[in-house]
Amino acid sequence: MNFTRWSARLPGTQRRAAARTDELVTEDRLSDGAVPAARAEQLTVPVPAVDELPVREVLDRVPALVALVHGPDHRLAYVNDAYVVAFGLRPTGEPARRALPELDEIGLLPLLDQVLRSGKPRTVKSRKAPDGRSYTFTCTPVTEGHDGGGSGVLVFATDVTDHAEAAERLRASERRQRETAVTLQRSLLPQELEEPDDLRIAATYLPGGTEAAVGGDWYDVITLGGGRTALVIGDVMGRGVRAAAVMGQLRTAVRAYARLDLPPHEILQLLDGLAMEIDANQIATCAYAIHDPNEGKLVYASAGHLPILVRDESGVVLRADEPTGPPLGTGGWMHSSGSIPLGPGSTAVLYTDGLVERRDEDLDEGIAALERALAGATGTPQVICDRLVRSAGVTAEHDDDVAVMVLQHPAHTGPDGDLFRNAALELLGGVEAAPRARAFASGVLTSWRFPVELHDLGVLAVSELVANSLQHGTPPMRLRLRRTDRRLIVEVTDGDDHLPRRRRAEAGDESGRGIAIVATIASNWGSRRTPGGGKAVWCEFVLPKG
Repeated sequence: MNFTRWSARLPGTQRRAAARTDELVTEDRLSDGAVPAARAEQLTVPVPAVDELPVREVLDRVPALVALVHGPDHRLAYVNDAYVVAFGLRPTGEPARRALPELDEIGLLPLLDQVLRSGKPRTVKSRKAPDGRSYTFTCTPVTEGHDGGGSGVLVFATDVTDHAEAAERLRASERRQRETAVTLQRSLLPQELEEPDDLRIAATYLPGGTEAAVGGDWYDVITLGGGRTALVIGDVMGRGVRAAAVMGQLRTAVRAYARLDLPPHEILQLLDGLAMEIDANQIATCAYAIHDPNEGKLVYASAGHLPILVRDESGVVLRADEPTGPPLGTGGWMHSSGSIPLGPGSTAVLYTDGLVERRDEDLDEGIAALERALAGATGTPQVICDRLVRSAGVTAEHDDDVAVMVLQHPAHTGPDGDLFRNAALELLGGVEAAPRARAFASGVLTSWRFPVELHDLGVLAVSELVANSLQHGTPPMRLRLRRTDRRLIVEVTDGDDHLPRRRRAEAGDESGRGIAIVATIASNWGSRRTPGGGKAVWCEFVLPKG
């Protein structure tokens, strides 16, 4: 093989050679009387065109690896010294599959076929070769001689090992940071969801794919006492450890504020102020809802979050309407509460935007698709949760975090229905109210077949709460008894919004012992203001097992 007959005709090579020749001619003409004699003498030194340079000598001295192959089976015509140093001597005249096994090992031979067929150069970046180093390979078509006969490919490999190792260190660092953020995120989410008596709940959190930094999605379930449950879902904007840390602070604050048993919009108002204190540049969306089994609905408020979806017992899916305020951390907005039915047999879904938002789709289309998936989803909350995630096309490579919470209000029928009962009595003022309430409670608890000790404690609690309401409250007054499979709940409501507090009664005091007695005999007690004015005072007793 006569190497000098080959010329690597890279795009623009001949144009640059011609331009260089024209430049020399122009400068030579300008030197005639226009430049000093020394300069003119310098310009008379002959400079060869690119095509006239000794190609073998040039390629042998470049630090990059160079190989020249020709023909349909890519027979080796030449390798430079750098190539020999890297991979050893290579037999010329042999097909590349035998002569250049290292190129075959890294999958470069199909690329040579493409270059030969298309006549266009191709490049593959940072391939690790058998010598342990990384190279970027550029394959360029060449022609033999000026008549265009005989086609070949020039393989030019640049050592990019340092860059590849630096990139790998960066990727490893990013992986560690992401793992730290995911670990932090998961540790800040509830490890086990609280299990309310009247709801069945499941939740799923999926971090974004390996190329996406973890976000600040979160959810929570908080039992408020008296049979009521708070449900929360939120999304901190931004990614990484900072977003996860802010999420943890907001979730902790929600749990603390929930103990105040305030309406949802007041909880969001408190969170809004806290979010501004944590980081004025970090905003978050949040939906906070309260379920009361006696009311058969979700009372909720939303700070820029996606609407809650509810499928009723007949399979019809409802979307929670406004009100929706701006995200947390914006300040200056008065949130308000709304409600959506959630009766027995209903299923509700709370979710973050990673489940429904796609780059190539409108957000409403994603929510509509979720509605259709929910309409056909049956089974336990966990089964529905998994089905909704699958129907949304969420995979391990998804580019955003996803949090989904599914809750069901079971319709208790058959033997199970005897474990969930309600009874209520309107209280009219006067001396007869307290005895009538005690008699009513005694009859109900007897019909519910409670043991004698629990029956007597329940009647005593009713007596004290009713007496407290008659003395300090205003009409309308109401007594409500509720049993679940786990507890007995006693609740008295009236029209006065002054909340009672437990205090120590002195020996000579004639009043002030009622709440103290209730707090002593009951498993738990509390009070809250009711919508439209007034208050509810409740206590509960854990049922004996078996």
